[in-house]
Amino acid sequence: MADTVQDMETDGAKIDEALYSRQLYVLGHEAMRKMMASSVLIVGLRGLGVEIAKNVVLGGVKSVTLYDPAPATLADLSAQFFLREEDVGKRRATATAPRLAELNQYVPVAELEGDLTADAIASFGIVVVTGAPLGEATRINEACRKSGGRFILADTYGLFGGLFCDFGAAFEVVDADGEEPVSGMLTSVSQDEEGIVTMHDETRHGLSDGDHVCFTEVQGMTELNGSGSRPIKVLGPFSFSIGDTSGYGAYTSGGYMHQVKQKQAVSFLPLPQALAAPDFLVSDFAKFERPMQLHLGFQALDAYRAAHGQLPPPSDAAAAAEVLTRARELPGAVESLGAAGSPEAEASERLLRNLASGARGELAPMCAIFGGMAAQEVMKAASGKFMPLKQWLYFDAEECLPDDGKEALPPAETAPRGSRYDSQAAALGWSTQEKLGSLRYLLVGAGAIGGEM
Repeated sequence: MADTVQDMETDGAKIDEALYSRQLYVLGHEAMRKMMASSVLIVGLRGLGVEIAKNVVLGGVKSVTLYDPAPATLADLSAQFFLREEDVGKRRATATAPRLAELNQYVPVAELEGDLTADAIASFGIVVVTGAPLGEATRINEACRKSGGRFILADTYGLFGGLFCDFGAAFEVVDADGEEPVSGMLTSVSQDEEGIVTMHDETRHGLSDGDHVCFTEVQGMTELNGSGSRPIKVLGPFSFSIGDTSGYGAYTSGGYMHQVKQKQAVSFLPLPQALAAPDFLVSDFAKFERPMQLHLGFQALDAYRAAHGQLPPPSDAAAAAEVLTRARELPGAVESLGAAGSPEAEASERLLRNLASGARGELAPMCAIFGGMAAQEVMKAASGKFMPLKQWLYFDAEECLPDDGKEALPPAETAPRGSRYDSQAAALGWSTQEKLGSLRYLLVGAGAIGGEM
């Protein structure tokens, strides 16, 4: 190893501080050690799956195993950056694994051959599933639940994407926000049933209701010193209450408050229950109604695939109508999609039509967005640092369609041409694809962000 590489060995785990320096600033050594003890299985190696795998390998987990026995197609090349034309017909995982392994010498990358059995799933601490039917995803989720593994489901359909997490019935979060604990100087503490602590008038305490604090160097009310942590209730930017202090000595001067981070137990629902009773993280407050609409739409797409063996063809009006019909048969459809003939129904019909039309499409930017978020959830699952997604997130970029998707793209605009860009054109249309092909960009800076672009 080069002399410039500085290693740190703690508790048997060796951390290359030169390689992981920026990540260590965010996660810290303890979280990094937990990641280095985590084995990850990634199911599905199209554009989204390989984006997740790339991020997880660079993140420095113990090992990454790939599962995707399907043969690569020419259309895969639009977003799967590790596949080449000569790989068409080969197993996606077989072609991808050696190139993925080159990203990080510390992370072994292997292919899982044979069937994806419950025993095979149980050997991994974290399982990420992409591109699988809901029935198969549910089977994998159940196997993870039985073995104590963490489960992540991610999918993109053209300009639409979704993410789901299930980390079990009692997942422990050791640090919800990753921020350094705050401290501050006191100016007074009252003797009351709800003792009020006032901070120095130039120091906002930066606390939230339910945070825990402890005290040191308090004069007069010495009972606070070394008394352990206690929850607080925020009264203002410079004051908070700490419970009964009426029996303590009178505060005279000095003292410091120190925030004490508390572990949190977070409970997740398994996939079947979470489908029926979804808990959303809203990604765009300008589209507040979208999460439930897309939740229904994604389930309707899955039902269409189960019935026909494939996703809806691009620009197929009959297929889009069937997806809409299937969505309206799901619980909560009337409230979310609107009653027939209403303005709300017209908007949701347009949305689900565009979702169905672009379902076979795969766009590198959408894969990058959801690949980054899914990989972050892998890091949270491995380390217990930062609050995980609970439990669904949907995002769309429908505005990228011509005229914001108000009119359906004609079949000639989305028909496959035997090109590596067929998947992109299935979502955006060939006119847009040809405009993209005529652009010339100068990219200044080729670090992490530049490389991602």
